[in-house]
Amino acid sequence: MNPETYATLYGPARPAPRNSRGETVLGLLAAVFWILTLASLGWLTFLVGMTALWGLADGMSWAQVRDLVLPYALTVVGAAAVLTALAFAPGIRRLHPLARLLLTGALACPVPTGLAVWAWVQVG
Repeated sequence: MNPETYATLYGPARPAPRNSRGETVLGLLAAVFWILTLASLGWLTFLVGMTALWGLADGMSWAQVRDLVLPYALTVVGAAAVLTALAFAPGIRRLHPLARLLLTGALACPVPTGLAVWAWVQVG
């Protein structure tokens, strides 16, 4: 595109502002929290799924497997709903998006990570 046409249509080009050092740190911390949370949830989901599969192979009924898997799935969905409601609460919504991600990640991280470490130690 011709630079003069661009300037006529959109005004002079302005470079995007650079992120400050604080925003970079917020983003990295939020990423660490969410990676830990999702990795822990992945491990727990794998463990519950394998337990259900082994149970079915051992002769458990579908109702027993459902009684094992359903509470886990409802807990994950309920926690996601609570975090979503928190992220869209009026006071939290005014925060910078990276600060909001950091806050929700910090609240979401401890429980699944603790459960995953406990399960890892118990399973061996």
